[in-house]
Amino acid sequence: MTNIADFTVITNRGEPLDLVEKQGSVLLVVNTASKCGFTPQYDGLEELHRRYGERGFEVLGFPCNQFGGQEPGDADEIAQFCKVNFGVSFPLMAKVDVNGPGASPLFDWLKGEARGVLGSKAIKWNFTKFLIDRDGTVVKRYGPSDKPAAIAADIEALL
Repeated sequence: MTNIADFTVITNRGEPLDLVEKQGSVLLVVNTASKCGFTPQYDGLEELHRRYGERGFEVLGFPCNQFGGQEPGDADEIAQFCKVNFGVSFPLMAKVDVNGPGASPLFDWLKGEARGVLGSKAIKWNFTKFLIDRDGTVVKRYGPSDKPAAIAADIEALL
């Protein structure tokens, strides 16, 4: 059976990150964008990351430019924007596609494990979130309008 440890992603510095390194942690995987109406969720994501980090929780941000061209910057611009405007300290990955033929294999797997509204597999917009347990299994999918603070109880239950 596949779990998150079966995937390797690329960090925003261009380095491979084998997600087996994250096994044993509770993760929130999020497709992000810097010029989106949901961009202020970076504050809430950072709050979760800081509040639960010492207990084995981590947010992983995956910038995506597929929705309205709302993530046009390069890796350095994205990282700088997130740090300066939201104090983001959680890991940001390289920009990815989450839908279509060029979609990240990780996101293809996530979408298959936790479908969206009405059983939809496609990600509809930026800031779709996937909660992963310590065993690397997808627990739940949250839509873009689900605020990070609303996920706290689910994170607590897994910690």
